[in-house]
Amino acid sequence: MEEEEQVNRSQTAAPDSHAADTAEPTSAEPERRARAALTRLVEPGDAVIGRWLTRVSAATLIEAIRERTVPGYLDLDDARLAGYRARLPDANPDVDLERVRSRGGRFIIPGDTEWPSQLDDLGDGRPIGLWVRGTGSLRLLALRSVAVVGARACTAYGAHVAGELAAQLAERGWVVVSGAAYGIDAAAHRGALAVGGTTLGVLACGVDVAYPQGNSELISRIAEQGLLLSELPPGEHPNRFRFVLRNRVIAALTRGTVVVEAALRSGALSTARRARDLNRHTMGVAGPVTSELSAGVHALIRSGGATLVTDAAEIGELIGAIGDDLAPRRSGPVLPRDLLEPAIARVLEAVPATADGAPIERLVRRSGLPPDEVLQRLYELGSLGFVERCGAHWRLVRGA
Repeated sequence: MEEEEQVNRSQTAAPDSHAADTAEPTSAEPERRARAALTRLVEPGDAVIGRWLTRVSAATLIEAIRERTVPGYLDLDDARLAGYRARLPDANPDVDLERVRSRGGRFIIPGDTEWPSQLDDLGDGRPIGLWVRGTGSLRLLALRSVAVVGARACTAYGAHVAGELAAQLAERGWVVVSGAAYGIDAAAHRGALAVGGTTLGVLACGVDVAYPQGNSELISRIAEQGLLLSELPPGEHPNRFRFVLRNRVIAALTRGTVVVEAALRSGALSTARRARDLNRHTMGVAGPVTSELSAGVHALIRSGGATLVTDAAEIGELIGAIGDDLAPRRSGPVLPRDLLEPAIARVLEAVPATADGAPIERLVRRSGLPPDEVLQRLYELGSLGFVERCGAHWRLVRGA
């Protein structure tokens, strides 16, 4: 019991300046531990579990599965119950929570201040919780985010376009989201990182697993300059079905999805379809009519399932007009300055009140914070409408 209490205290202790934004009441910890255990028992998107969690707590559900006392109204067949119970011995939430914490991560659940409410649009299929690695706020970074996805075996044209689009979007203050896979995903992440932008990698494995291994350096950089997130607990490896299930999170988390290259049976098209079903903007980039890797995108555009886009400005026109429900207007602040957490306020104070603003190097010197943290705070401030990016400089939004 003493060891368990020490683990619980380590989860509630503030590891850095970001803790003020992510720390949750102690009363949430039993539910957090139970949901962490559930991620070991069920696969992502399990709608049966999702329906149960609207009626009973995760802790109650775990106990009911363990003791075979599941109420009749939960409508659980014996085969499914046996599958859950078979995985129970592998569920050790304290070990998983400590493991991800040691890698600079955390486990967030619905109701946390960091939980992106747009994921609730997935209904019964919304994530039980998300394992997150990195120091930025997922909720704030997701407010102005766009997914850039496509084929793994992409062409040089596709990789070039994805990188250019991601760089342009990052320069306009958008957070680029993708799946950290080979091909278009990797090109999109690299494009955002190359211009000092922030990017989110949604994984089909644990956030402590570098998959694919060829992208291990890229994945580490995403964790430093952005965030890695997954529904799967630490140490879990991907399979074909987990990639498909991961795509629904990318679609729900962002304000729109851009498909750069995709064959007729590409998995990237499933992300586009989920985005469309969730009333998010779906966009496609045209390619050579002779390329099989453009056939899926062309079919999507031709059917009316996606809007043709050619650059970041056209993407911004579409997703920037969705409304105020997922992101505040850039013309003014959403939160008063005195409600900002200290680290964010410190970066905001470093931004000069001039039309030209200042490059990030100068803001690092003025704030005295590490470059990666300054960059993350600037994107958070951009989501809140306090600052905006203009090329390599950051400046205050007029009236903020």
